[in-house]
Amino acid sequence: MYNPTLRKSILCMFLSILFFPSFGQMNGPWNNPLKMSWSTDGVNFNAPTIFQDSSGVPSIIKWRGDTLIAAFQWFRQPQPSPSWDRVATKISYDKGITWSTPTPIQVIGLPTNFQRPFDPTLTVFNMDSLRIYFSTSDGFPVGGLDSTVDTYSAVSIDGIHFQFEPNPRVDEINNRVIDPAVIYFNNSWHYISPIGAPQDGAYHYVSPDAIHFMSVPNIPSNNTHNWTGNYMVESNFELRFYGCGSNIWYNSTSNGGIWNGYVNTNINGGDPSVVKIANNNYLMIYVGQPYATTTIENITTLYPIQIFPNPTKGKMNIQYEKENPTCHYTIFDNNGKPISTNKLQSKNTELPVDTYQGGIYYLQIEDFPNHLFPFIVN
Repeated sequence: MYNPTLRKSILCMFLSILFFPSFGQMNGPWNNPLKMSWSTDGVNFNAPTIFQDSSGVPSIIKWRGDTLIAAFQWFRQPQPSPSWDRVATKISYDKGITWSTPTPIQVIGLPTNFQRPFDPTLTVFNMDSLRIYFSTSDGFPVGGLDSTVDTYSAVSIDGIHFQFEPNPRVDEINNRVIDPAVIYFNNSWHYISPIGAPQDGAYHYVSPDAIHFMSVPNIPSNNTHNWTGNYMVESNFELRFYGCGSNIWYNSTSNGGIWNGYVNTNINGGDPSVVKIANNNYLMIYVGQPYATTTIENITTLYPIQIFPNPTKGKMNIQYEKENPTCHYTIFDNNGKPISTNKLQSKNTELPVDTYQGGIYYLQIEDFPNHLFPFIVN
């Protein structure tokens, strides 16, 4: 079955596949987790943890004071199921420290002949109401995304029940518009959507009311920067857009149209969304590397680490090609909660996992703080 979100994820990961081979093993967005990482400057982020399993296309914003809300495409097993390939939301009431369980949204009034919403992006209006923008089409395109795929919207007061708003917000007559990003900045609403390949740049629209958008000159790019990601307001004078390439990057502007230049972060991943919670406090959610699916997770092209057998039952071996390693390691569960910490004592360390419940876990080694090594316990 044709899956627009899969094609979207492939576009988003285009440059990461070139520079980071482990990303190229992706078979679908359901094989990747969303990760979250914190920063004091929006450039240098700390070690990531898992935000949500089997998901993609994140959008995170501030909502109602300390409350944050994130939307994403969720691929909850089994396939098919009522929550497979559904837009879902999670809410945090403590500035991103803890999160609610995912809840698939309902778009009330979505025409029955429309395909399911995908590629969500969230905005706030009237102080505390939500508007979600998403891709959909009247009918199901045959053979790929085509010009029938437009950006639509719906509104909500609770982040779960959304009322569909008729007619597209943005409709490019001769091309599809996907991966929308929308934000309010300096008395205007700004909309962006990648045109195609990274070097094609992005469509740019503006609106006075978040409903009626007018096309303005496209945003130029090059073949190493993909404008698939999300906006973030840094200040009254600076709007940022975080996108993907060899690293996740941002570009800044004071007017939405003229951009200052690319700044790389230290994060490797795709489709980033960053929220500035306060001065010196940024949270990024992004698409992480795919889960382990082979007998041995061979990642020695990037890191001198092997973990095997993978999947495993009673024990797991950590092989670190370093003489006399003395660094610590941490095991995280699939919700990003640390469950075990110890020290590597030799090049080959045996880790008992017989007490672990079946599922996906992540190994983090002190020498590589920005990378998580996934493994499966049967």
